[in-house]
Amino acid sequence: MKIASFFAGAGGLDLGFHQAGFEIPWANEYDKAIWSTYERNAPGTLLDRRSITNVLGSDIPSVIGMIGGPPCQSWSEAGASRGIEDHRGQLFFEYLRLIKEKQPHFFLAENVSGILFSRHNDALDQILGNFCELGYNVSFGLLNANHYGVPQDRERVIIVGYRTQLNKFFTPPEPDDDENLTVLRDAISDLVKSARSAKSDVYANGNLKVPNHEYLVSGFSSMYMSRNRVRSWDEPSFTIQAGGRHAPLHPQAPKMQLVGKDKRQFVSGSEQLYRRLTVREAARIQTFPDDFIFDYKNVNDGYKMIGNAVPVEFARRLATQIATDISPFSEKKFRKVIEGDLKSFDEV
Repeated sequence: MKIASFFAGAGGLDLGFHQAGFEIPWANEYDKAIWSTYERNAPGTLLDRRSITNVLGSDIPSVIGMIGGPPCQSWSEAGASRGIEDHRGQLFFEYLRLIKEKQPHFFLAENVSGILFSRHNDALDQILGNFCELGYNVSFGLLNANHYGVPQDRERVIIVGYRTQLNKFFTPPEPDDDENLTVLRDAISDLVKSARSAKSDVYANGNLKVPNHEYLVSGFSSMYMSRNRVRSWDEPSFTIQAGGRHAPLHPQAPKMQLVGKDKRQFVSGSEQLYRRLTVREAARIQTFPDDFIFDYKNVNDGYKMIGNAVPVEFARRLATQIATDISPFSEKKFRKVIEGDLKSFDEV
């Protein structure tokens, strides 16, 4: 089952689909800081390095699915939240254009929860309506990756469309039971002693037993100190964000003390325990395997790649459900339906 990937980033979504049995012969990513990491970890995929605005449907090989996470900054609560008015938000329509040209069995789009804010209602309705007009049964919803084997609270909007001829709508897989949710202890407890600081505070440290197991050394802004940044070992992590300065603190430290309105401090006598999660710990929390190596010179680029990624296990669970849904429909039968020889798969 061949698929194409857009806004591929470091490849978290792609790896999850690969683990579920999909093949990814072609992917698109425009950020040059990511290219070496993606190609190192996905040697069987041709990486198209152009902007999606320059990609034509004819450039993409024959695939049954298209997946991607159009840039989320335009919809983010933390950002300006300009949505579709921002040029990055408009990249959603480039994704739509290529789906229209290729007409795959299915598509998946992932985005931040901010896309559901009321001020974006008209834009979201337009996007969903456009997907439907292309001939897809469209489902969307807000899912927390922690309910799907990922040791962090991470809410994301997932949009999935199946060609109407399949007579199916995507339903998310069953979430894990509350008592079986993964937590920080499950993910990173074995890494405590091998962590190292970044070289000269921000640069990759070449003397590491565990690849990428280094943390940014930097001050903590008043905004950072405005709330607790420590989750305990038996809790899921805070959301891993796309930057080292905003990385959560390691669970070895006690939770920060509230000392005023929007003001916290480290517990006296335990200051040495407060450090940011390492790049590798963030990757573990995003469920990347340890043999997935992130290539960077500045550790902030490592944090950014990981924070922007879709957690691998979350992607695998979604992909497994999609594979189950579409597996009865062979490419040959699907093309007969699309070309009009059959009205639907109900005739097969």
